[in-house]
Amino acid sequence: MAFSPQSSALPTGSLRKVHHIALNVRDINASRHFYGNILGLHELTGDEVPSTFVPSVTAGKLANFITPDGTAINLFWKPELLPPAPDPDQAFTRAHHLAFDIAPELFDQAVAVLCHHQVPINSGPVSRPTGRGIYFYDPDGFIIELRCNLLSA
Repeated sequence: MAFSPQSSALPTGSLRKVHHIALNVRDINASRHFYGNILGLHELTGDEVPSTFVPSVTAGKLANFITPDGTAINLFWKPELLPPAPDPDQAFTRAHHLAFDIAPELFDQAVAVLCHHQVPINSGPVSRPTGRGIYFYDPDGFIIELRCNLLSA
């Protein structure tokens, strides 16, 4: 479809999915532990790492994770980042939060894992007509949401 100067937006459905999410992190090891060992995302290693990222991964300046639906999360080590404000509700980026969908039958287990690891909780768990959610902070103060749809009756 050709661009029309009369149109101010891409046609609905042009954007197919989230391709990747890039986050700046102060402590790459704490973030790798959080995303890999606590949230259980697969970290790309060896031949899985895209060739353009190999030098940065080898230098310890980048870690790549992949979600089950294929969304990549790239963590860029930026040790000079200012720490988040003492009040974690004062975000230090323009992004508000990153949300992951989880099967309803795993939601309570996920909350227990967060509590076990003493992950700081922003709010929740909450129940809404659309499902349940919990908001919490990664090691850099970025808000993460785990959410699930309601169980089917």
